[in-house]
Amino acid sequence: MKLNEIKDNRGAHYRAKRRGRGIGSGKGKTSARGGKGQTARTGVALNGFEGGQTPLHRRLPKRGFTREDFRKHFHIINLGRLQQALDSGVLKSDAKVDGETLVKAGVLRRVGDGVRLLAKGELKSAITIEVSGASKAAVAAVEKLGGKVILPPAPPAKPATKSDAKPEAKPAPPPAQE
Repeated sequence: MKLNEIKDNRGAHYRAKRRGRGIGSGKGKTSARGGKGQTARTGVALNGFEGGQTPLHRRLPKRGFTREDFRKHFHIINLGRLQQALDSGVLKSDAKVDGETLVKAGVLRRVGDGVRLLAKGELKSAITIEVSGASKAAVAAVEKLGGKVILPPAPPAKPATKSDAKPEAKPAPPPAQE
């Protein structure tokens, strides 16, 4: 076999349809796109349209909902970022640090629903910080240096409702006597 004898397998290469080459070709004028309108133009893919068949998003049932509207969005502060602020003199280690202090210092832009302390980075000095939430590793790192993490009190447990209680078993009816 020589280089000039190399050929593709039969049927491996599909000859492209030559559209728009006159009415005699059978694919002229509108180039097999029908008349005018959206689908005659380039760059059109009607999303979710399956040619008249009921599309998948309508065949499947609607299920569930999201709580995104009600979710609290906490701003995250890492131990390394706190240490940077302490090193630059923006924060003082002897003062109590909370969300408002962090905003005034320019460490955070806004408090939002609260501040959450995470353990990324290293803290080198003791600090008292009041936050909405903190990871166990972050609390351990702060307390190891003699600092303190003040967290809000845990919400009280909800009282049991009727729907939570299990229904009592009804006694079996007495057997019918004949």
